[in-house]
Amino acid sequence: MVGCRSAVHDAKESTVRWRAGRRPRARPGEVPSRRPPDGRNRVAVIAGISAVLLTSVAGAASAGVFTGRGQPSGNGAGRLRSLASAPTALALPAVSHWRTGRPARRDDRTSCTSVGHVGDSTSVGMVSPESLPDPAQRLAAQYHKVGVRHVLIDASGGRSIVEQLPGQLNGYRVASGWYQAGFRGCWVFALGTNDAANVSVGSPIGLAARIREMMSAAHGEPVMWVNAQTDLSSGPWSEAHMQLWNNALVAACKAYPNMRIFNWAVMVQPGWHLKDGIHYTSAGYAIRAHAIAQALARAFPANKHDSRCVVR
Repeated sequence: MVGCRSAVHDAKESTVRWRAGRRPRARPGEVPSRRPPDGRNRVAVIAGISAVLLTSVAGAASAGVFTGRGQPSGNGAGRLRSLASAPTALALPAVSHWRTGRPARRDDRTSCTSVGHVGDSTSVGMVSPESLPDPAQRLAAQYHKVGVRHVLIDASGGRSIVEQLPGQLNGYRVASGWYQAGFRGCWVFALGTNDAANVSVGSPIGLAARIREMMSAAHGEPVMWVNAQTDLSSGPWSEAHMQLWNNALVAACKAYPNMRIFNWAVMVQPGWHLKDGIHYTSAGYAIRAHAIAQALARAFPANKHDSRCVVR
């Protein structure tokens, strides 16, 4: 059963409503599937054990809640609301060679004033109070720190670009719904872990087609992908399949001048992962949130143009 919780912080922060539910753990080799609206069979492999749908609103007084199904609801229907967090001091866990705590420089700012972040279970921990009790460590606060003023985040366990779990929107539909509802700005797509797994077990929708579909949802706006990494040596979510996905991203970048890739895979340390080799510890999620926001500032900097495809 899915439970609803809400938390009201102070006047500077937003009301955050989110749903957390435990899904049955998929056995190795088990391939859940469903028939999509177009009638074609598509393979769905579930990587996330739990799903969190973070809906965004403007503030405690706002009655407009973004449901994650492409349409706002309540008195704010027709207008996208942004997830706001009060800028506070960041205190990331100590990890070797990871520099934190220095003041933001002008070079650390992004030209993106609005960001739509679409993610799978590897984004859930970056927005979850259970994983990161300190709001300053969470993803929205990190985006604000580099100059983003309006943030939309939808993170859901087991999400891919194409396949859908019951009651879930895939990545393409989330982004398309936001665009149709009026969102304009930069995009961060932290997807691909489940897509790589789905293709590895026989999905007829290839890696390149998935990337093209997601890029079409951005309508030419700036896009930063977060590439994929696991510690697994075998199975659908093996690192070898993640590398195939990452290579497909690099190949696609040549066709999209608005596309950048954050090379998260090269900086991940084994100690940041949970025992499943896919998801992260609280320390890992804090580092990931900070790193993604900093990468956005390098991908689309405020004071200069950088045409490099891959950023670190």
